[in-house]
Amino acid sequence: MDGYHSPQIDVAIRLNTNEAPEPPPQAFRDAVADLAREVSWHRYPDRQARALRQAIAELEGVHSDQVFVANGSNEVLQSLLLLFGGAGRVALTFEPTYAMHSHIARVVGTTVVEGERDSEFRIPLDSALALVAEHRPSVTFLCSPNNPTGVSEPESLITEMLESVRAVNGLLVVDEAYGQFAPLSSIRRVAEDVPLVVTRTFSKTWSMAAARLGYLVGPTWLVEELEKVVLPYHLDAFKQAAGALALTFRAEMNQRVEQLVGERERVSEALSRLDLSVWDSTANFILFRPNTHSGTKVWEALVQRSILVRNCSSWPRLHGCLRVTLGTEFENTAFIDALGEILAEPPTEPTRAEGSP
Repeated sequence: MDGYHSPQIDVAIRLNTNEAPEPPPQAFRDAVADLAREVSWHRYPDRQARALRQAIAELEGVHSDQVFVANGSNEVLQSLLLLFGGAGRVALTFEPTYAMHSHIARVVGTTVVEGERDSEFRIPLDSALALVAEHRPSVTFLCSPNNPTGVSEPESLITEMLESVRAVNGLLVVDEAYGQFAPLSSIRRVAEDVPLVVTRTFSKTWSMAAARLGYLVGPTWLVEELEKVVLPYHLDAFKQAAGALALTFRAEMNQRVEQLVGERERVSEALSRLDLSVWDSTANFILFRPNTHSGTKVWEALVQRSILVRNCSSWPRLHGCLRVTLGTEFENTAFIDALGEILAEPPTEPTRAEGSP
């Protein structure tokens, strides 16, 4: 297997890993410094992370017993697959989507079945339901908004998928790493008798990618089972305290989300005026494909201008595509201007060099 990597290059403007463009508020950073002096470093942390789970529960409008926290949403996904995956079990994904869904599934010995999206990166409902009925997956993944395409799944599809998954005694995992940027969430669907969990992260909205903190909301019985497979004391005391503290800055974070959504609309509109195919996004990034230029050549030309975006050109089903994370207003304008200059130049090679869909 190949590992999961996101290559980094020393550039002035980095728009390739879907991070928040700015650090948390200064008041948060000052308070975190004070927290470091209060931690009982010689003692193990609260294994149940009760204060953090209560803070998340209040944020999401659920009970703390419905919240599971871990080292980034990736450890949340790993814990789910340790519990529901493994030899003789199936995980269902719809490609292209977040690579760690299938990667972690395979690491723990789960068979992965890949469903296909259409040309607009939507999931065809009839074929999705057929895959569930045929393969009876223990875990079915929906990423909404989807990474790397930015597309959100319609409520009607999630409703149908839930019923289909329930019929085969499976679990539906809705990955909402970018959920705060979208108009709808599936958290309100979570209930004790519904085979659904929703995963989220502090990396995006809360500007805490360096902290590696994520969580899920699901039935209490499922959270209890997850505690059996996760390592003891896996979430350190400092991270727990910092996560709970971050949630007291809700107004500041909501304002940042609004700003990024506004920038998303501005950048999308600017890209629509260029010779590109652009997909509507409900996340903090935008997927696009140059129509007459090689995606890789455009990526290289941006790097020469000290701007780094994600090169998806060689990824299966994403031939010629690039993905840009929304940055600050200044960074986004610099990216738009540079991209316009590059596309105004004659293409240096045919786009088919990157392969077929």
